[in-house]
Amino acid sequence: MRGAGLTGRHYLDHASTVPLRPEAADAVRAWLEGPAADPGRVHHEGHVVRAAIEEARGHVAALLGVRPRQVVFTSGGTEAVNAAVWGATRSVPRGPILAAAVEHSAVREASARLAPVLELPVDGAGRLDPDAVADMLAAASALASAVGSAPPALVHCQWANHEVGTVQPVADVVDRCRKAGVPVHVDAAMAAGHLDVDLGALDADLVSVSAHKLGGPPGVGALVVRRGTRIEPLLVGGLQERGRRAGMENVLGIVGFGAAAAALDAGTRAAERVADRRRTDRLVEAARAVGGVAQVGDPDGRLPHVVCLGVDGVEAEPVLLGLDRAGIAAHSGSACASESLEPSPVLAAMGVDPSHSLRLSVGWSSGDEDVAAFAHAFPAVVGALRSLSGGDHAPAATAQPIEP
Repeated sequence: MRGAGLTGRHYLDHASTVPLRPEAADAVRAWLEGPAADPGRVHHEGHVVRAAIEEARGHVAALLGVRPRQVVFTSGGTEAVNAAVWGATRSVPRGPILAAAVEHSAVREASARLAPVLELPVDGAGRLDPDAVADMLAAASALASAVGSAPPALVHCQWANHEVGTVQPVADVVDRCRKAGVPVHVDAAMAAGHLDVDLGALDADLVSVSAHKLGGPPGVGALVVRRGTRIEPLLVGGLQERGRRAGMENVLGIVGFGAAAAALDAGTRAAERVADRRRTDRLVEAARAVGGVAQVGDPDGRLPHVVCLGVDGVEAEPVLLGLDRAGIAAHSGSACASESLEPSPVLAAMGVDPSHSLRLSVGWSSGDEDVAAFAHAFPAVVGALRSLSGGDHAPAATAQPIEP
């Protein structure tokens, strides 16, 4: 395992946060020797800092396929989401917001405290139906007209799901929203840097991204605003980011974000997608060699670096702890495995028991040895737990590690 910082460990939790890419680490390290100046000042030091921010903005814009002026730097994806919801609902009467239960909690909670939320249905893979979105928009608009209330204010559509990796028909959803005259926000945090994300072609009103999901530093992200769109800023008290986000810029984070984006050229993205897909396919193969394990979500139309598994007969927490003792970091949608007191609403919306889920994810720092370590440890962990609980599902009789 390269770049994860702990000798002997195997990091299979890239979907939570990606280890800092070497290019980003080098850029941050170099900038520590740079001038400590306010980029809004007219002196030389201020100009140097401003130039570094704008260079990084250009790299992020190029990765996302938009103009630099459309990129508003934030403290992360969560702030970008909140800024999108705030901005979209402040300039119009607060009609309902449409969002599926599979959206990230930041999307759902930011929406619920500003407007009524109508839940968009998803199928068993966690995927939206664009025609169902259009039908719900039409019904909500008709109802608003009949009773004299506000029409829908915003639609959310994540590019790809953070729990199971399912890729949404985002272009079709944006098209339906555009025809209905309703703004749309796309959460692209999981997709940016892992898929070819062309926001210029997508033409969504608002898009949120996060640096640490693609190998940049934590604590920085961006809200991408469609050309011609005017939104009221969430944070006020200064004219930074062209008046769209007040507060002193996180120069270190922005520089690192830009370096990570620059490192993800088309060739690098393509190579990483191939490697990630090969490794996650092998993780699924190794897991399903154990009885009572099934893949959750769409096995084909998913992010290349994320897979979710359902494991019969054992709870997620002891599986995670067993893997951790074997040197493997993974994640689950169960309440015990996160800061939340509630299990994953994503999996619940899909009809999956979150308490038996296991999410595995790889990335630039992953190696075949990480897959082999999981293939060796997983049967023993699950088998031991099932034996303790008296479960009927037995692991494969002879579990051999996958050779790198």
